[in-house]
Amino acid sequence: MKYIAVFLSLTVLFGSSVELICKIQENFKFNGLYQKGDIMLGGLFIVNFKTIAPDLSFKMKPDQWRCDGFEISRFHWPQTMAFAIEEINRNPNLLPNITLGYRLYDNCNNLPSGLRATTSLISGDDETVTDLSCKGLPPVIAIVGDPMSSHSIAMSRILSLYRVPMVSYYASCSCLSNRKEYPSFFRTIPSDNFQVKAMIEIIKHYRWTWIGAIAIDDDYGQYAIKTFNEEVKKFGCISFSETIPKVNEKLKVIQIVKTIKQSTAKVIVVFSSESGLPSLIKEIVNQNVTGRQWIASETWSTSAVFAVKENFHSFGGTIGIAIRSGEIPGLKPFLLQVHPNSDPNNSLLNLFWEKMFGCKLQENINQNNETSALYIKQCTGQENLKDTQTAYSEIASFRAAYNIYKAVYAIAHSLHDVISCKNGQGPFENNSCLLHYLKRVNFINHLGERVSFNENGEPPALYDIVNWQPAEDGSVKVKSIGIFDESAGPGKELTLNTQEIYWNSGTAEVSSIKNNLYIPESECSKSCQPGTRKATKKGQPICCFDCIPCAEGEISNQTGKDHLLVINTAYCIPIHRSQCVLKEIEFLSYDDDMGITLTATACFGACLSLGVLSVFLHYRNTPVVKANNSELSFLLLVSLTLCFLCALCFIGEPTYVTCMLRHVVFGVSFALCISCILVKTIVVIIAFKATLPGNNLMKWFGVAQQRGTVFILAFIQALICLMWLTTAPPFPTKNIKYQNSKVIFECDLGSVTGFSCLLGYIGLLAVICFMIAFLARNLPDNFNEAKFITFSMLIFCAVWITFIPAYISSPGKHTVAVEIFAILASSFGVLIAIFAPKCYIILIKPELNTKKALMNRGAPDKYLYLHLLFVLRPFISKVAPKAIIHAPLC
Repeated sequence: MKYIAVFLSLTVLFGSSVELICKIQENFKFNGLYQKGDIMLGGLFIVNFKTIAPDLSFKMKPDQWRCDGFEISRFHWPQTMAFAIEEINRNPNLLPNITLGYRLYDNCNNLPSGLRATTSLISGDDETVTDLSCKGLPPVIAIVGDPMSSHSIAMSRILSLYRVPMVSYYASCSCLSNRKEYPSFFRTIPSDNFQVKAMIEIIKHYRWTWIGAIAIDDDYGQYAIKTFNEEVKKFGCISFSETIPKVNEKLKVIQIVKTIKQSTAKVIVVFSSESGLPSLIKEIVNQNVTGRQWIASETWSTSAVFAVKENFHSFGGTIGIAIRSGEIPGLKPFLLQVHPNSDPNNSLLNLFWEKMFGCKLQENINQNNETSALYIKQCTGQENLKDTQTAYSEIASFRAAYNIYKAVYAIAHSLHDVISCKNGQGPFENNSCLLHYLKRVNFINHLGERVSFNENGEPPALYDIVNWQPAEDGSVKVKSIGIFDESAGPGKELTLNTQEIYWNSGTAEVSSIKNNLYIPESECSKSCQPGTRKATKKGQPICCFDCIPCAEGEISNQTGKDHLLVINTAYCIPIHRSQCVLKEIEFLSYDDDMGITLTATACFGACLSLGVLSVFLHYRNTPVVKANNSELSFLLLVSLTLCFLCALCFIGEPTYVTCMLRHVVFGVSFALCISCILVKTIVVIIAFKATLPGNNLMKWFGVAQQRGTVFILAFIQALICLMWLTTAPPFPTKNIKYQNSKVIFECDLGSVTGFSCLLGYIGLLAVICFMIAFLARNLPDNFNEAKFITFSMLIFCAVWITFIPAYISSPGKHTVAVEIFAILASSFGVLIAIFAPKCYIILIKPELNTKKALMNRGAPDKYLYLHLLFVLRPFISKVAPKAIIHAPLC
């Protein structure tokens, strides 16, 4: 600390005369690609998969880390970035008069190397730095990379301090969506949250509930498997969850394979980078683990390293989530025109050439001793890439390359927006803050795909679903079998072509041909069959259970259902505890023959009443109508119409409304009807009594008194109904006591007393009316209506007296039918007995419809009465004693 204090003091004292110089002590050496430009972009890629650590014994100055394990298939990643930049430089509309350059480094799949590469990119390669004000352009304005999530986390923390944008093309860890921790991080690959969702949708689609999960021991794997396990537990169970060590531990890998073999889970999901899987895959193949359905994360689902014939017996049929591919025009010719370069900044070109053709370039041979040089094949530089067939130029495998291509164009478009912004018109001064414009970039590339970032710096989630299948030449091909589009909406994200999927059951037959009939199952316990229920095994996940028979009063009618149906044996009959046959439901409906007949009869009666009413209205000024109290006759016909129509309330499935309405309408209608008849009878008697000298009865029973009497008598019935509905109204019920095989829908009276009062009041009015009419039967025939009223009341009383035992003894819907029959029979009896003679005279014998004919004692009414009695005698003889029938004739 004291040296720092001295330095600061000297700076204060001599700041005006001392030039501060920062000198770089030593440069890190990286394999890379370089092209000079006005504005530089950085890139981080994994081309070598291994690193060789230097001697760290602290006895000497350590050498730099060296890279090994050059992977040809990955070299097209940095080449794609170089191609995109050259394409942008040729575009006159995008970044005109500006040439983009690039500096691309290989981090060798090593975090320390990646961090060194990152700091090298943002600090530049100048030997000395004199401008400490940080003015002018930075060494690179943005970095495309890193492909590893764990690397991106560490690098982005550094870059965020300087607001340098980092656009990754392969880092998918959901943790990187946190904008507070990683404000300058963007990516052109969807977050793992969407990858997990795609996997879950596939698993749900095939109803797999018993899943194994494996993840690499880094941020990418652990965040993904945590989210995956949480989602699976919503509908299924995790059989096992294992972690692949980043450092190759043989014993741990063997233990993971042992767990796989012992588990009954047939579906296994693996979240791992390509570099973390070789040891596990090798051990699985060596131990001949077959019959497993593997689901691969996007980092290894399309790997040409693993999708090979040697691994196919164990991994054939693997279903994977893959980055959406896109064809980049002109890329393949660009890749095939590569040649070695003597520039040390382009060392990756030389390494690629030597790896591709298995030779050594002259400058690299010179670094070896002469003895070993004799045994090394020398590269001529004239080798032709077009004669090779490797994953380097295989367009179908360019999934990450398409993300790199989009990342470069996203930076270019945001840079274009920065440059196009005029001073004073944008959010920042001096055309600064590329990060601001990168957040808002939104364009459609030449492939028709929209490139944009959401609030977390992520693109729209869109994946290909791929499947490892055997090719005709014996190799392995990775075929696209569907897509997952998060923007399609709930329930529509996943699209699969099941007929194109290759399923591997682990047998020799299936491993050589495509088998669309075999779809693997993965469940801890077989689904319980109908008639049984689940009983969870103690200490086991809920997906592991035994199937035991359902208890009494419970059924299970579907395979694999978690819940039982608690049944009411009163309404259905259980069969083998797997189904419940509902008992037959019975009520008088409009569909059966009896209901149709009664409905038609009721409608006919209502129409007949209205027809008689229209006849009386038309002939209201004739003597017959006037002599029979036309106003009461009209009211009586209206009430009869209501009596016929109230029968319809008894037909159909009972409801609370119809149950209350049927009895109210029935009671009030018949009370009104009988009240009218009673008043008519009284009027007839008073009319004849009034002819006696000194009798003034008609004065006290005029029209107003007649109306009042009818109203009061009907109102009393209305009060009875109101009290009944208020205290204990009728309600629909299901009668299961009468027949064991049927459920009878009927209306419970609610209160027997209420129903008895309603019927009793109607019966009281009918008896009074009958007695009065019977006493007045001997009045003069021409003006006497009492005999017809007597006859109608005789029918009415006979019908309802007969109704009581029939109602009690009738089963099911016949109970309602008996009640309807009583309503219709009594209504027809009143209508015919009272109005048929009058209609006969009005319509058929109009010559008798005169005052002279009515005054003549020729008794046409008696003739018609006897004729009507003769016609109806067979019916009446069944419901009334003969003595009563002949009584009016005496």
